[in-house]
Amino acid sequence: MSAVPVIQVQHLSKSVKTADGDLQILHDIEFSVTAGQSVAIVGASGSGKSTLLGLLAGLDTPTRGEVHLMGKNMSVANEDQRAKIRAAHVGFVFQSFQLIEHLTALENVQLPLELKGTPRAEAHRLATIWLEKVGLLERLHHRPKTLSGGEQQRVALARAFVTEPDILFADEPTGSLDEFNGQKIIDLLFDLNRSMGSTLILVTHDKSLAQRCDRQLQLAHGHLSEIH
Repeated sequence: MSAVPVIQVQHLSKSVKTADGDLQILHDIEFSVTAGQSVAIVGASGSGKSTLLGLLAGLDTPTRGEVHLMGKNMSVANEDQRAKIRAAHVGFVFQSFQLIEHLTALENVQLPLELKGTPRAEAHRLATIWLEKVGLLERLHHRPKTLSGGEQQRVALARAFVTEPDILFADEPTGSLDEFNGQKIIDLLFDLNRSMGSTLILVTHDKSLAQRCDRQLQLAHGHLSEIH
């Protein structure tokens, strides 16, 4: 495992303006993650977990401090630069799946490859391989509304991994699933993570899921601490 951080967070703070003044969400957060690690970010609802994930991925910018992703300072990059860094290095899995309704499972998984400029025939081949890996070879041409929640999340996993990302961000990936399907998605997520060697950053309320990660970071009242 490389000792060089793929994520480096320094003095990170985030506040938002409200009618009552500035609301501090995150306070002076510092940590780093090395390649291949799995890290769970846990905490109560409203503790800022998803805000932190968005900052790590460059979907939002901090009020103060810096986030370095794959050696690039996301905090000074503009929106287009951050998008290019994400496209090159990052995969996402969301609680609400975020599949495009009018596209088939195959087309949803092909999309990030096509956005990177992969030729259509190669994108089709790779997407098919990944849908087979998640057990959906017979659902290639089904649209999301004809798939179960567990199947939709497996499509989302295939879409996240098809570009072979260096870092995978997962925001409550089992939050919309029942216990049985949630467990299947957890097992699949960690199996894919290990086989690909990707770094996994996971936001979850699920203690059993968090305990499967190499590290657990807890957010409380805007402050981050490591659970040992």
